[in-house]
Amino acid sequence: MMSEFKELIKNGENGISFGDYTLNEKTKQDGFEFQGDLYKVKTFKEITKLEKNGMMVYESVPGTKVEDFKVSENLVSFKVFGAGDTQITLEMEADSEYTVYMDEVNVGDMTTNLSAKLSLSADLAKGAVEIEVVRK
Repeated sequence: MMSEFKELIKNGENGISFGDYTLNEKTKQDGFEFQGDLYKVKTFKEITKLEKNGMMVYESVPGTKVEDFKVSENLVSFKVFGAGDTQITLEMEADSEYTVYMDEVNVGDMTTNLSAKLSLSADLAKGAVEIEVVRK
């Protein structure tokens, strides 16, 4: 089950949680501080976008709700909720190779180009999906 939070972004035990795909109008929250960085979230049913220090970190179309979003040198992990097929784009390291796991199943290797974007699709119609992206 999706846990409830009213804030558009909040600090959690295992990372930050952000987004609300149930909103009909674009809503944003700016200036959220977490571990010395400033975050901004824009979210509603059509798109959810997270920026860290002015740089894109996460984007989904349509919008999503993300829990326990963690980024380390070699791993990005989070749990994502939404409605139906969702395209997720993550800002990673340029020209690097990653292994993507969804609900602990290896769904393949992906390589970023010079733009450093990694795109993946998730079917959220049946509920949340846990995603891990591990640098090889």
